[in-house]
Amino acid sequence: MNMGNIFPYVIAAVVIMSVILILMLIMGRKGDGSGRRGNGKPKSQSQVIREASKRLAKDPHDPQGLIPMGNVYYSSRLWEKALPVYSELSRLATGNTQINAFEAFLRYGVCCVQLDKIPEGIQSLNTAYSLNPHDFDVNYTLGLACFKVKQYDKAIPCLKKALVSNPEANGVYLILGQCLYYGHHYRDSLPCFKKALDEDPSNKEALFCMADAMTEEGHGDKAIKVFMHLRPDPVYGAKSSLAAGLYHTKMKDLETAAQDFEIGLKHEDTPQELRLELEYRLSLVYFAQNQIAKGLNCLKNIRNVNMNYKDVNALIGRYQELSSNTNLQIYLSSGSSDFVSLCRKFIATKYKNGVVKIQDINVGASFTDILAEVQSSRWEDTELFRFFRTNGSTGELYVRDFHGKMQDLKVDRGFCVSAGTFSEEAHKYIEGRPLDLIEKTELTKILKLIN
Repeated sequence: MNMGNIFPYVIAAVVIMSVILILMLIMGRKGDGSGRRGNGKPKSQSQVIREASKRLAKDPHDPQGLIPMGNVYYSSRLWEKALPVYSELSRLATGNTQINAFEAFLRYGVCCVQLDKIPEGIQSLNTAYSLNPHDFDVNYTLGLACFKVKQYDKAIPCLKKALVSNPEANGVYLILGQCLYYGHHYRDSLPCFKKALDEDPSNKEALFCMADAMTEEGHGDKAIKVFMHLRPDPVYGAKSSLAAGLYHTKMKDLETAAQDFEIGLKHEDTPQELRLELEYRLSLVYFAQNQIAKGLNCLKNIRNVNMNYKDVNALIGRYQELSSNTNLQIYLSSGSSDFVSLCRKFIATKYKNGVVKIQDINVGASFTDILAEVQSSRWEDTELFRFFRTNGSTGELYVRDFHGKMQDLKVDRGFCVSAGTFSEEAHKYIEGRPLDLIEKTELTKILKLIN
């Protein structure tokens, strides 16, 4: 046979044999720590754990047992099992080239944060940060840990760095927005909440915080739409109802404000402090609507829970008296037309045996002045009455101002009338002057005589 014809077959046979030998070597290899079986298939997690446990039974500090065991637990999010593994690895990391120190400290910190062991987590994450300050996971988790313990100023720069590393990461904008919001950086929080809602439009937490931040920035007219939308929500409904009610109260839309507060009180599992605030605000709206009985009922409900809540006791005393004296209700809380009519009747009742002619009426923001000519069988005077719509204490300056008005009009006598009291200085000022102070006790007596 021609040797030139045989040579190519020999070469081919050698190549084939070489390939077969290589395949046999690969198929026959034993486990080499790569997580594969001898047949080339990946090891199961249970096999990895079994082999790692055997190594650790001989040496509890063996990195070759700890590392694969930690990988399995960490990737499976078994934080309680992963925690002691990475605690040991982070302890052994210094000076041990087999251990990735950054990974050990990072993962131990993550486990701690997941298990609410925040101080230990922050300490470990700070060490990981010193080894790699630009890693997304270390910045995000450190920011999350600081957020959980309300260290918002420390969390904000970490979360911003995390977004620099990975601008598309889900969930970071929400936490950053909350840090800015709770840190009172309301304007800066708004774009973060918008990004969070772009990621998840159904996120009620982001929606509520964004609306509240808008309110703080003076955009209540935009935020109210969100609060109205959230009123039925089982989690954010009560808080949204309170915010909506406060807005409508400010806008003098008392009927809608009452509806807001009533909806908020219908929610179950509302925190007690929030429930008390809703009922307190509702009582004030009822009083503003002259629904005294309803307002008192709200206040009594509050007092049953907390006897010293705000000024509830003082309000109960005030409005219980009002409920028994319709004219006092009108004096303190009715519209100006009814109030002026009552003041005219007050003057007529005070001089029921004389003739009263009203010369002028001047309705102001803080008080109302009525100039009257009074005639009796024995005398005739021009008198000026100033009615203060308050149940607090009126000071000397107001009385001085009134006396100046009397001098300008050249009246014979003047009366300052209040549903509250006048200060000691005011009483001293009127000594020797044709000026009388009528306080609540005398006012109430006269009002009770008016039909």
